[in-house]
Amino acid sequence: MKNRIVFKIVLTAMFFALGLVLPFLTGQIPEIGSMLLPMHLPVFLCALICGWQYAGMIGVALPLIRSLLFTMPPMFPTAVAMAFELCAYGIITGIVYALFKHKSILTVYIALLSGMIGGRTVWGVVQFLLLSSSGKEFTFAAFLAGAFVNALPGIIVQLILIPVIMLALDKAKLVPFNSHN
Repeated sequence: MKNRIVFKIVLTAMFFALGLVLPFLTGQIPEIGSMLLPMHLPVFLCALICGWQYAGMIGVALPLIRSLLFTMPPMFPTAVAMAFELCAYGIITGIVYALFKHKSILTVYIALLSGMIGGRTVWGVVQFLLLSSSGKEFTFAAFLAGAFVNALPGIIVQLILIPVIMLALDKAKLVPFNSHN
């Protein structure tokens, strides 16, 4: 049992490091980063592999630490809103995935989609509150654009890449599914 906890902590640290490094692949072009969502991938994988507690922690820490270290994303309102969003991704995805007794590619998709919808909703509410408190406007059109339209390439990458990684981990018997759907 203790070894399992240490293993999850080590994996969580690896996912955290990936979350710090992956955004460099976008070439520090914010428009590409906001389309491909590189910090989201490690949070989702952590939720599925380590659980909601670990993913929630790195979800909230990643954008804030990355903003402090590299000034990207900008702290206010972007990194603050992302901290809530990524935390919600981790918690919701991890809890939904854990609810299923039989793990399969179908449960990965259900957990991912639940996390994506919940996290984007949290992001929208936090973004609205942050911008309203600073006298700026955040319309429903801005929410739809930021949460779905502009993020569509990243959402597609997540919906393809994460299940493929989980299948590869299952095939390697590192994160085995107990039901193949």
